Amino acid sequence: MIVIGIGGVNKSLAQSGYSPETIQDDPIAAALDSLSSLNLFEKGYAKITYPKSSKYHFAPDSIPRYDDLIYESRLAKLDAESPFDLQYNNVVKGYIEMYVVRKRELVARMMALSQFYFPMFEEQLDKYNLPLELKYLAICESALNPLARSRSGALGLWQFMYPTGKQYGLKVSSYVDERCDPYKSTVAACEYFKYLYSLFGDWQMVLAAYNCGEGNVVRAIRRSGGKKTYWEIRPFLPYETQGYVPAFIAVNYVMSYTAEHNLYTAIPKKTFLQVDTVSVKKELTFEKISAILDIPMEEIQYLNPSYRKRVIPVTADGQSILTLPTNKMGAFITNEAIIYNISKSDSLESHQVLAKQDVAITHSVVAGEHLSNIAKKYNCTVEDIKIWNGITSNTVKPGKKLVLYVSQIRAVVKTEKKGTAVVEPKITVTPEKVSSKGGSGSFKYYTIQKGDSLYKIAQSSKTTVDEIKRLNNFGEKYNLLPGQKIKVGVL
Repeated sequence: MIVIGIGGVNKSLAQSGYSPETIQDDPIAAALDSLSSLNLFEKGYAKITYPKSSKYHFAPDSIPRYDDLIYESRLAKLDAESPFDLQYNNVVKGYIEMYVVRKRELVARMMALSQFYFPMFEEQLDKYNLPLELKYLAICESALNPLARSRSGALGLWQFMYPTGKQYGLKVSSYVDERCDPYKSTVAACEYFKYLYSLFGDWQMVLAAYNCGEGNVVRAIRRSGGKKTYWEIRPFLPYETQGYVPAFIAVNYVMSYTAEHNLYTAIPKKTFLQVDTVSVKKELTFEKISAILDIPMEEIQYLNPSYRKRVIPVTADGQSILTLPTNKMGAFITNEAIIYNISKSDSLESHQVLAKQDVAITHSVVAGEHLSNIAKKYNCTVEDIKIWNGITSNTVKPGKKLVLYVSQIRAVVKTEKKGTAVVEPKITVTPEKVSSKGGSGSFKYYTIQKGDSLYKIAQSSKTTVDEIKRLNNFGEKYNLLPGQKIKVGVL
């Protein structure tokens, strides 16, 4: 491993004034460490994927180091465009060094998870007219681990304690803990940010209050003699909060200067655009979904972290939300009735369901091809191709070989007594859209917005309310949740 000193400085961590003991057992470091046990990355792609020609031509094992003036000048540029006071000091430097030196492989995993969560965070922050930099706070809180649990019992991406979560509408029961629901907890966090800003009118103070509670911040203000800025009251705040805002500043820096530190993302199993949601109207277990749709149990748990016992219960309104990979959605919807009806009483019966499995193929680029038409041909996105092949450019040269993951249909026979058997039908790998057994697997989808009704959606989609109900198996009672995707027609 090569450590490169830049700007005339090539010091060890001790020489630079950074001491690992200053953040030992730090909850921010502990959250990052929790990613080491998560298996949320593609097999064979868990390591950092370096582009063949990086911006700064670093070797893959190089760890660039910079002097204080460069850190300070870069943060000054970020500060000029931010409502936060992104100042540089030794405490901030300690956290920067933690991310870019000591725990850089875990940062690569965190960067992979950001591809899944940041689009949703940004959408909600923009909706609430909040600074987009607040998305980085989830890194300080949980390192983007949806199942993170603190020593004090806080849960989820935004680390809500039970009373605060309940105050902002997050329900907790024996089966469901909405503090771990990515969408609902993000909405609750935005509402909490708005409330805290109405109290303090300063974003640094909002960060401190989010971490230790507004009561502790008010007491720190009193003990400081009425000071009103974070750095002035910092000595009077709880110990963990004294490192919290510096860590937030460090995360802003690291996520803005990843290339400069030779940091590149691991490959996540799924990105934000590769998942979809469906309403579940009867109780389902993760085990049943895993066996029938051929999805690893841990992946279902990752996509649905709010279900505490790996069971999706029946709710009062008869609906719960299940998040699945997009390429499994058609199989679930087409065979929904079969899936619901499989139970232990069916021990002598077999059920055949068409499931999709991602398989890797190699595509050789020919003259005239570009990423957009290749993506269209293989029913994926340009971003998918870039991630799979570790490329950043939108252009590809003829002759280049690209690894692509396409869907293969196969039959899964479910027998309770005999377990799960796989019957390979005479269906070859195809990049084109295919039909699932019992109906078309290609639908037009619509994402629910706040205030939507089926009548409004039907009008804009040039269809009828009855047709939408039929396509989505809606009964007399149904809920339309913002962010939920429903079928509005057949392609």
